[in-house]
Formats: sequence, structure tokens, C-alpha cells
Amino acid sequence: MRIVLLGAPGSGKGTQSQLLVKTHGVPQISTGDLLRDAVAKRTELGQRAKAAMDSGKLVDDATVLGMIRERFSKPDAVNGFILDGFPRNIAQAEALEKMLQELGTPLDSVVLMNLDLGILFKRLTGRRICEECGKVFNVFTAPPAAGHKHRLIQRPDDKEEVIGKRLEVYEAQTKPLIKYYDAAGLLRVVDADADVDTVFKSIDRAVKK
Repeated sequence: MRIVLLGAPGSGKGTQSQLLVKTHGVPQISTGDLLRDAVAKRTELGQRAKAAMDSGKLVDDATVLGMIRERFSKPDAVNGFILDGFPRNIAQAEALEKMLQELGTPLDSVVLMNLDLGILFKRLTGRRICEECGKVFNVFTAPPAAGHKHRLIQRPDDKEEVIGKRLEVYEAQTKPLIKYYDAAGLLRVVDADADVDTVFKSIDRAVKK
């Protein structure tokens, strides 16, 4: 199974990725994790990435692709992978396609976890964390039980103005990708506005088509 998982912040990509990992035995590959790991280990690609980040620049696509290529070469990725957070635009999608063709491991499908932006906005802006135990609640959809005594805090990146900008960027970047992968016959759309198990079953059916 070789898939790309697309979805806006708050759509449940992380949760569903972990369920797919357990079920199919393939790794979730997150570009954020790869960057942090490469920088921590001071690899050649990691040093290039750190230099870019230290100067306030985005890490260039060639460096990110190099890290992904290295990750694909590890034994646990022999039977496939779940790409999360990459590609983010058409240029990256084209570069990824070229690399996978060279490796002889083309994508099987691209799954879009579709969710109305209004619902996403409510999910994200309603998120609160218990200051004492670290448990995550949502004041709209999953509030704490009656009698919960500890203070709930909101992360800075969950504030309305920040969430609004993140969703605007996602919408602008993702729409072209949806068209790109739809034209390639790879796109599978799943309704992400359901409970975790229902969404997982929908994704599992989609990737087996």
C-alpha cells in the first residue's frame, strides 16, 4: 500500500494514519518528523535543512525529497507507506511522482479526508488542553465531564485568527492537488465527518479499490 493522505488540520489524519499503520504494517512518513530527525542526527540533508530554517527560509523541495527517498529505502517501507504532509503543492506532487517512477514504486491512491471548513474551524478553535493532565477536550464536541476541576488552556495555534489563516493556506494549496490527482485517476474521497471507526472503514475500503 503506497498512499498519500490529504486532509486539513483537524480532519483526523494523524489518528487515521496510526490505524492504517497498525492494520497494514506500513510506516506513516511525516515530513515534519523527517526534518526534525535529520536535524537532530546532523545528517547532510539535516544540516542543509537547519541552515534554511535558521535563516527563516522554507526547506527546499530537493532536500525534503532527499529525506523521503532515504526513508523509502528502510526495510519497514518495503511493502508501502503512508505519506502525510507531502506533497503540499503541484511542484512537489510532480517531483514525488518522478521520484517514485525512478524507484519503480508508484502511488496506489491518494485519499482526501473531506470535511466542511466550518466544521474544521469549530473542531480546532474548540480544542482545549487540561493544564494538569494534558488530556485534550473540545468545548463544542467533547467537553470535560461535570465536576472537572482543572483549568483548560488553549494553545496559541488554536486561536481563531491562526486557525483561519491555516485553513486558508490549506484550501489554496490543496484544491490544485485534488484536481491533479483526480486527473491521474488516483483520488479517493472519504467523508471525514463521522466517528473514528466509520472513517477508518471508509479509508480502508477506498485504498483497496
